[in-house]
Amino acid sequence: MPLSRFTALVALSATLFAGCAAHAQTQPVPPGFTMERTGTVTDFVYFEGGWTTAQRRLRQRGVVSHDWEEFPATLCMTPYLGGAATVDELYMPTLNRAGLTVRVFDREHRQWSIYWINSATGRLDPVPVVGGFADNRGEFYANDTVDGRPIKVRYLWLITDHNHARWEQAFSYDNQTWETNWTADFTRADANTVCDHGRPRR
Repeated sequence: MPLSRFTALVALSATLFAGCAAHAQTQPVPPGFTMERTGTVTDFVYFEGGWTTAQRRLRQRGVVSHDWEEFPATLCMTPYLGGAATVDELYMPTLNRAGLTVRVFDREHRQWSIYWINSATGRLDPVPVVGGFADNRGEFYANDTVDGRPIKVRYLWLITDHNHARWEQAFSYDNQTWETNWTADFTRADANTVCDHGRPRR
């Protein structure tokens, strides 16, 4: 191949690559979304033990619904590996359901990955939200799909004081706005009363 044609192809390839990179960088994302947020291995020390919670969940997501269901739940959390892994079980007695959250901390990248297991299906959600805490606010994000529909996911943790915290789950369907679809307000409880060997009492 003549040198001039080779040079032209290299230049064209570089231009196309730069154009694709610029396009990727300008893709819209909902407010705050990032996969680069970091934290520390002690981020979830606060949540060790037992909690009572008031749960609110949208009955239908992604349809601009304002129909919420409310129910109580108990959560018990246990740390492992010096805090680098945590497991908590959420028991929802009025729904006769439970869920398990597994969190693991990547020490190299200083980032948490959070996985959810639903008792109704017995399946581990393979796409974790990732992130960490800054002061009393934790943010965790993921690119995921729901019913074949691409979404962005946000978990938001807000620590109010020693005995209270709030968690919110939100999805973005349009890469511009968030729809909060599940919230939980936590009150610290006596683990000896509400937990049994690290699990919520039935």
